[in-house]
Order: sequence, then C-alpha cells, then structure tokens
Amino acid sequence: MNTFEKIIALLDDHRAEYRVVEHEAIGQTDVISGIRGNDLNQAAKAMVLEVAMPEGAEARYLLAIVPGDCKINFKSAARAIGGKKSSFAAPEKAQELTQCVMGAVPPFSFDDRLALRVDARLRDVGTLWFNAGALERSMALNVDDFFRVVGDDCCADIATPMTATA
Repeated sequence: MNTFEKIIALLDDHRAEYRVVEHEAIGQTDVISGIRGNDLNQAAKAMVLEVAMPEGAEARYLLAIVPGDCKINFKSAARAIGGKKSSFAAPEKAQELTQCVMGAVPPFSFDDRLALRVDARLRDVGTLWFNAGALERSMALNVDDFFRVVGDDCCADIATPMTATA
C-alpha cells in the first residue's frame, strides 16, 4: 500500500471529511497553495527533523508540521519530544521514514520511528491542505477531523511566523 492509499484508508476508517485534488507536480508550499486556491496558513508544511536527545540517548526523528506561512522553530520542535536541539534529517533518512519524496510528505506518520508534532496554529484554519504522498496530488481535510485522527497530544508550538521583507 502506498502513502496515498494509507491516508485514504486512515481517513475513511475515521469517517473524515476530505477531498482529493489532482494538479501539476509541485513541491513548493507557496506555489501549490496558489494553484489549489488555499490560504498559505492553511497549508501543512511537513519537515523531517533529527532530534538530539539528552544524556547521550540515541537521536529520534520528528515529523514537524507547520503552517505554510511559518518556519520551523528547531529548538521548540526538539523540546516537543523531549530533545535538546534539532536539525533537518538527511534527505535519504527522511525519504526512508516517510516513503515519500520531499515536498510530497503528508501530515501523518506511518512509521513508529517518526514522532508527529503539529503546530497549534493549524487548529483554527478550518480546512487543512497538504500534498498526499505524491507531488501531483493534494488533499483538503477538515481540520477538526485531522486532529480527531492524529490526536490532541501531537499539538505543540513549533513554528515561528515568517516576516515579510520588502
């Protein structure tokens, strides 16, 4: 079963309200949001982080989900799973853990080695938009259904709004 099929099965099992949108294969949040017609803050930007744990414990991996108009706060993301600091995981490791090319990673973890944390700002967006395991396929998902599926304990303050530059 590929990632898209896993998402569909998970959402159908939870009777979630969603729709699938086919489009050009684009992995850039700002560009694809314009094509889909969603506000940037409704886009779920997914990043795989490697988190350094305290006292020499083995590093952990985190799937961090932030709004499209924000950037990741690496320190807050690490703390959200008990770590000290974090950085982007190696692309090969990220692809292994998500089974997706970068830019197509959905806001769901299907690997026990990959913890999930979602920025709290996404709770109030109404509809969550994300690439659904493939660059040419997105989903629009009722945000209440999303949090019902992933659980409230994955919610954390892990993002920082991007400032506009002239």
